[in-house]
Amino acid sequence: MDPKKDLAVYGYGSVAWKERMEEWKRKQNEKLEVVKHQGENGGGNNDGDETDDPTLPKMDEGRQPLSRKLPIPSSKINPYRMIVILRLAILGLFFHYRILHPVHDAYGLWLTSVVCEIWFAVSWILDQFPKWYPIRRETYLDRLSLRYEKEGKPSELASVDVFVSTVDPMKEPPLITANTVLSILAVDYPVDKVSCYVSDDGAAMLTFEALSETSEFARKWVPFCKKFNIEPRAPEWYFAQKVDYLKEKVHPSFVRERRAMKRDYEEFKVRINSLVAMAQKVPEEGWTMQDGTPWPGNNVRDHPGMIQVFLGQNGLRDTEDNELPRLVYVSREKRPGFDHHKKAGAMNALVRVSAIISNAPYLLNVDCDHYVNNSKALREAMCFMMDPTSGKKICYVQFPQRFDGIDRNDRYSNRNVVFFDINMKGLDGIQGPIYVGTGCVFRRQALYGYDAPKKKKPPGKTCNCWPKWCCLFCGTRKKTRKGKPKEKKRKTKNKEASTQVHALENIEEGIEGIDNEKSSLMPQIKFEKKFGQSPVFIASTLLEEGGVPQGSSSASLLKEAIHVISCGYEDKTEWGKEIGWIYGSVTEDILTGFKMHCHGWRSVYCIPKRAAFKGSAPINLADRLHQVLRWALGSVEIFLSRHCPIWYGYGCGLKWLERFSYINSVVYPLTSIPLIAYCTLPAVCLLTGKFIVPEISNYASIVFMALFISIAATGILEMQWGGVGIDDWWRNEQFWVIGGASSHLFALFQGLLKVLAGVNTNFTVTSKGGDDGEFSELYLFKWTSLLIPPMTLLIINIIGVIVGVSDAINNGYETWGPLFGKLFFALWVIVHLYPFLKGLMGKQDRLPTIILVWAILLASIFSLLWVRINPFLSKGGIVLEVCGLDCD
Repeated sequence: MDPKKDLAVYGYGSVAWKERMEEWKRKQNEKLEVVKHQGENGGGNNDGDETDDPTLPKMDEGRQPLSRKLPIPSSKINPYRMIVILRLAILGLFFHYRILHPVHDAYGLWLTSVVCEIWFAVSWILDQFPKWYPIRRETYLDRLSLRYEKEGKPSELASVDVFVSTVDPMKEPPLITANTVLSILAVDYPVDKVSCYVSDDGAAMLTFEALSETSEFARKWVPFCKKFNIEPRAPEWYFAQKVDYLKEKVHPSFVRERRAMKRDYEEFKVRINSLVAMAQKVPEEGWTMQDGTPWPGNNVRDHPGMIQVFLGQNGLRDTEDNELPRLVYVSREKRPGFDHHKKAGAMNALVRVSAIISNAPYLLNVDCDHYVNNSKALREAMCFMMDPTSGKKICYVQFPQRFDGIDRNDRYSNRNVVFFDINMKGLDGIQGPIYVGTGCVFRRQALYGYDAPKKKKPPGKTCNCWPKWCCLFCGTRKKTRKGKPKEKKRKTKNKEASTQVHALENIEEGIEGIDNEKSSLMPQIKFEKKFGQSPVFIASTLLEEGGVPQGSSSASLLKEAIHVISCGYEDKTEWGKEIGWIYGSVTEDILTGFKMHCHGWRSVYCIPKRAAFKGSAPINLADRLHQVLRWALGSVEIFLSRHCPIWYGYGCGLKWLERFSYINSVVYPLTSIPLIAYCTLPAVCLLTGKFIVPEISNYASIVFMALFISIAATGILEMQWGGVGIDDWWRNEQFWVIGGASSHLFALFQGLLKVLAGVNTNFTVTSKGGDDGEFSELYLFKWTSLLIPPMTLLIINIIGVIVGVSDAINNGYETWGPLFGKLFFALWVIVHLYPFLKGLMGKQDRLPTIILVWAILLASIFSLLWVRINPFLSKGGIVLEVCGLDCD
């Protein structure tokens, strides 16, 4: 177009142009009327889906993306990146000075400190750079409804199977599990699309009876939640809210029905508590069911598999005669001599059972104490999974963990806000967050060990302006260059999964045509070695959109479901190796997510405005340390296994910064040794009069100050873009020292003994006292061996400060200058261990006897060593000097 010419020359504004525009709008409206949105497990179908038609109008709200990325503003992230680079440069200057200026009279202290500082720098790099591209995400629930829920038509939202795992009802109260199940049954999602599976790995009749009571109470609770749209939908937490429950409630019968429901819930609690009271004393002959037959799970270690469907599409209805989501009790078979793989094995059993009974394309797993706090949590996840543009490459959607019942100050960093609001946002900008064990929606096909779908490259474009021989010449050069790498890629391991569609076609032929030729059965045999000997389950793996084969009877499906949870089903298969939850570590969550990322999948981090899930966390010191011990032990097991991210998974879809994060997640327990050594140095320096740095020059002072300022600036800018408060950041720093000096050290030695020597060691927790009232558990003191290392560090540093100050007072003004650096070093350790000291105090008005005994013992030992060493006197005996006077 020539801007100097009138638009009318080109037809704009003429009558003919207006008629063409009206005709175009009419055709667009006709296309909108005939558009049929079809949901798929990945969202969108490439074969005939409306998103592949470029002529369809993009103005349709239902065809817009279901989510979007919200990058961190450049005003926040750019200064942060500059400070990180500057800190790297300052670290280089710092180590240049430290290495070239040794302390000759304290060479051992100097060398120890330098080695520790180098390890801290490496750990910081592994932790820092995965936070280089932090992002946030936003979902559009209204667009999801417009696309998949048309008025007058059945909902096309994908089905979701929800897994709840529990083991011991005495440690995991049935009332808590019941609240979790009730919150799942009442989610804002089509009832025929939700199935809840409860795994009872302890085969407890108490859990079975509690679920039976829960299914009855759900008939009243679910319609009440949906009628009045209440949040949260776990009754225990809903009725405990200290808010105005009449806010925004306009229904005149709400108060009356709420009071009636609260009375029904109190009666429900009494029934559950009576079951718990009865279960305290086990009969000698074992438990018996209502029909008089013995309970099959009387022997926890030797019992058959059990499945009971409490609620379902053709089962009980609620009080308003509406369908309820399916509720299934599952207890897998246990026999002596089999390795059942704890929680990972239980989750894999649920994967197989659910595939046979409901076979939803997506799975949600939650711990028994993590209830659904946001009834739209499943819809939030579907905004990513069912997005036609980006959903097919997403293996799971991870929600952050939020907790109830934690004290306001969060003394032991139970909320873990820094990890969930800073580290995980950073990973979401790379390849996605790591799997944290609960509150995660999975794609079933990703759990089956398949590679992520690869993007089809568009055909190369050629032009007619060059001679034909030139284009051919260029094309042949490209082909010759790219031919060899393709051949190499075909020879790599695990590439059979990338040809998923072809393999599924082959096995489908084998299953349907069992009487055909022998060659058609080969794929079935191959897949039996992978998935196990269950034709029904193998057939379910072919259905990417989920669903159960038509014509299957409930009795036959239950019989097959019992078969797939038998002890020997996983023998000589790839379960726990390449399929499902991966075995080999007590932190199976890290391994499972790592394997998926190695297959080229990406994950998504979803933070709704209202927290999706909430759970409970141990708030007293001993329980918190044991929780961290278990996590660290799992990391050590992964570090010593073949799945260690340092050497596993190269040449696949794992990105480098994502690998840095996984390496950091498995090597952090090793930091305990340099951390303890570094925290011991201040006391040694104060007791011996030596120091880890020589006399500081002006240049050294500038470098040290720049390093401290860069560390503080990095933390401040992280808090700014992550939305984390300074209290949470400081508690995280403190507990990094406390956990590193206790749980991480024990986990390191326990992991080495377990992996290298095959010795299992356990650290028991014994309750010593308690208190009543709110947060009473916070002041409950429990003795455990994990308390010894940090308590020793605390005591020797306090003794060092007292000795150093006393010596400076005795020797005069000149000794105060060199003392300040040592005092700052020691006070840094004491301040970081301050929450540990408060935890040792238990109740505010008394000191536990065990702490007093340890303090006296250690103080006596160091006092005797002090008297014996006495470092401030010369070791060469009495020094005689000429006084300068002529006595003669």
